[in-house]
Amino acid sequence: MSSSEGIEEKIGLETSGKKEDPKPVELVEHKHVEVADEIPPELEALLQTDPSYGLTTAEALKRLEEFGRNELAETKTNPILKFLSYFTGAIAYLIELSCVFAAILDFGIILALLFVNAFIGFIEEARAESALDALKQTLALKAKAWRDGQFVEVDTAELVPGDVIGLRLGDIIPADARLLGISVTGGETEGTLAIDQSALTGESLPVEKKKGDTVYSSSIVKQGQMLAVVTKTGSDTFIGRAANLISITVEQGHFQKIVNAIGNFLILITVVLVSIIFIYQMVVFRNTEKGNIFEVLGHVLVLTIAAIPVGLPTVLSVTMAVGAKQLAAKKVIVKRLTAVEEMASVSVLCSDKTGTLTLNELTFDEPYLCSGYTKNDILLYSYLSAEPGANDPIEFAVRTAAERDLEILHNRQNQHEVPGYKVTAFVPFNPATKMTNATVINLNTNEVFKVAKGAPQVIIRLVGGDDDAVRAVNNLATRGLRALGVARTYPDDPDTYKLVGMISLLDPPRPDSAETIRLCNHYGVEVKMITGDQLIIAKEVAHRLGMNRVILDANHLVDPNKSDEEVTQHCERADGFAQVIPEHKYRVVELLQKRGLLVGMTGDGVNDAPALKKANVGIAVHGCTDAARSAADIVLLAPGLSTIVDGIMTSRAIFQRMRSYALYRITSTVHFLIFFFFITLIENWQMSAILLILIALLNDAATLVIAVDNAKISPRPDKWRLGQLIVLSIILGLLLTAASFAHFYIARYVFDIGLDDQRLETIMYLHISSCPHFVIFSTRLSGYFWENLPSITFFIAVMGTQVFAMFISIYGLLTAPVGWGWGVASPDTSKKEQIKRS
Repeated sequence: MSSSEGIEEKIGLETSGKKEDPKPVELVEHKHVEVADEIPPELEALLQTDPSYGLTTAEALKRLEEFGRNELAETKTNPILKFLSYFTGAIAYLIELSCVFAAILDFGIILALLFVNAFIGFIEEARAESALDALKQTLALKAKAWRDGQFVEVDTAELVPGDVIGLRLGDIIPADARLLGISVTGGETEGTLAIDQSALTGESLPVEKKKGDTVYSSSIVKQGQMLAVVTKTGSDTFIGRAANLISITVEQGHFQKIVNAIGNFLILITVVLVSIIFIYQMVVFRNTEKGNIFEVLGHVLVLTIAAIPVGLPTVLSVTMAVGAKQLAAKKVIVKRLTAVEEMASVSVLCSDKTGTLTLNELTFDEPYLCSGYTKNDILLYSYLSAEPGANDPIEFAVRTAAERDLEILHNRQNQHEVPGYKVTAFVPFNPATKMTNATVINLNTNEVFKVAKGAPQVIIRLVGGDDDAVRAVNNLATRGLRALGVARTYPDDPDTYKLVGMISLLDPPRPDSAETIRLCNHYGVEVKMITGDQLIIAKEVAHRLGMNRVILDANHLVDPNKSDEEVTQHCERADGFAQVIPEHKYRVVELLQKRGLLVGMTGDGVNDAPALKKANVGIAVHGCTDAARSAADIVLLAPGLSTIVDGIMTSRAIFQRMRSYALYRITSTVHFLIFFFFITLIENWQMSAILLILIALLNDAATLVIAVDNAKISPRPDKWRLGQLIVLSIILGLLLTAASFAHFYIARYVFDIGLDDQRLETIMYLHISSCPHFVIFSTRLSGYFWENLPSITFFIAVMGTQVFAMFISIYGLLTAPVGWGWGVASPDTSKKEQIKRS
């Protein structure tokens, strides 16, 4: 049953006899905006198939060869090539370069580091490649079609344009097709089909389709039966175009771009400094043993190893993995690990309406009541005239509301009876009358009356017209509410119906949606509603959610008279979009991204899958289709969007930890490079590669626990300000370099005159292991350190590595021992040892 029958027609109704208003009030019904699907003339010529005979087998085979199979194209990525792709990128190139330089020195260690990074990328970054598979699962596997004059069952993959197929209740439509207005049994029919295409367009109610209308592949027949001629198959169908949008979305992730940008910076300074060192030593030491090319490459290797931020991807991945585990406890499942970081930077959240912001359940709203009737009255009469067990969303909404609110329906012995009433006759809804009718006996008084329920224009005609009711229906329509008229007779006049009122129905917002939107706005994330429903419905839902009602028609997005710049500006300012198809959702995300915004997208249907894949963070909500789940980066296990706020807060805490580590790691690398660059040129002094590798591994191993460090949540979306990060890293790196030179010269010429090179190497190892490491305590958060102290776990881990490095230096493990004096940095003890030696 539908309350919006008749498309954009004005129906003149007789007045109720009021002298002051001689003109009839017209009932305005809003047009359902159908998805446009043009058929080219050459294809149209192929659709004139005899519906009683169908295509011949030969013609079907010919068209199958021309148009291809009715299935979605599938592109599989070779897993070996995918694994090898993780050996690309700035940091991987830097490690590979080191492998070349280290062909004779520490080759195994560095090559192992390269494979560690590749495996991390392959395992943690592996995207779900089942989006197309999930789309394919929504298609019917078999279909009934006329072939050679026989109504036979064929594989849907073998359907071709021009095939005549039968559609019945419960069928999944196997291809885009045009309804012929002919029943499956062969006779003409004036009936319609109720088609559930919510997974494709996001419309909350089944849509009535009549002769000449197009039905779309993978939508479901909810009511009626009819023959149809196939118009499009495979990738040309509505769902096929959605699959194509998914397959072409292969953009590099935001996080990978950031890591590569950091790597590119480190490569630049490494190449410059290493090249200078190489040229300098080859020139200065030419024709000497020190000028041997392998000797020089060994020196260069020191700088190259120091420049490799081998722990950067690992620490950041572990930090995100810990965040993903925290989110899982809150029923937020992270499929793509880097989405944790990207979610912290999302400033626009595009949300599907139906099933995400709303319940996707038609619900009884406040009714219009005629004088003398109450809400309970209209619920009772609606229930008496509702078809028991009907698979219809309107009937279900009426019965649910009545059973919830009417006391007489509580605790019934027989769920099919109404205490005190008996339905003796019932006429179900049909498209011709557009109403149901019930004859009822009041068992207490033995009075017999009739109840009618149906489309507003039908019920208003039935009662002889009612201007006030027409105005009420028009008012409900302007707010996007579905109206349903209810009338009854009385025993003293059994043939005259009196109007009871108008039921209003709406897919209501979820209880937590308005608060979620408010919290998102509080944290600087703008929410835009995107829906396939009609414009007026979208505006009403937006109003109930506390949003502004600046909702644009989706055609605005593809208006040829507007430039991309103008459309993008309107996208930024709009609070939502209505009457959209998958291409429109995809375009909204694309336009906002071109503006430099990081965009999140939520959805649950096949129609959302392309936009979910395109968005920086795609979020599939509870109860989503397999296609949406496969295309998304994050899956919500709890209904509604409330867990999104948990996700935002957790991801921002993770982001702060990642940023502080990145600042520390770049600073440490800059310090290594600059110090060893100048100390090599000035003093021709270097540290053994094993000690440098030990510094890098121990420090990064300690900072792995930054994932559980305390963090401060930003009130606004976070952003990687790489320029600021690099400049600050260079400043800190220069300060550390100055400290290292001071330590070097003081150790050699002040506290320990005549210090041998091996002990000096140990002293500098301990200094370089400790000094940069403590930078992370200064960079972990903005503001004063006492405002947010580090966690106990983090503090113990960092200090533990320093104690370990201290004992290595004191007792000479892997290097020359320096004793407790230099081990605990006690100048007095060092002086005593110096006097003793002298």
